[in-house]
Amino acid sequence: MFRIHHKTDYAVRVLLALARREPGTLVPTRVIQQEMLIPRQIALQVIAALARGGFIETVQGRHGGIRLARPASQISLREVVSFFEGSLSPSECLENPLACPFEESCPVRRRWAGLRTLILQELEQTTFARLAAEAGPLPAGPAD
Repeated sequence: MFRIHHKTDYAVRVLLALARREPGTLVPTRVIQQEMLIPRQIALQVIAALARGGFIETVQGRHGGIRLARPASQISLREVVSFFEGSLSPSECLENPLACPFEESCPVRRRWAGLRTLILQELEQTTFARLAAEAGPLPAGPAD
């Protein structure tokens, strides 16, 4: 069934960690990496991809770090998952009409299409502001 890859999961973790902070806050990548339990090398790859995708901004230097490129309320889970995963279809027949000889008359294909619609709607409605609110405040600890 539909399953996201590890890099997508790590990307969601990075964005959630940033969304839980005050807008515009620069956070060192090592802090996000440690907080979200992401292996260092993968964290660097995911952060680079998030920057290429326009989800985050990176600032180099001693006081640098990463931050959201736009408000958390304007970044949906669908946008991130689609960026990392591509197609979100549960069946090949939805992507390639030639894969199914029954096409539109197939009752199973209609169910797959309905399932895809539900998944996409849920992902679209889920913003990182909403996720951050559900996660609650960051635990008290050392300053970023």
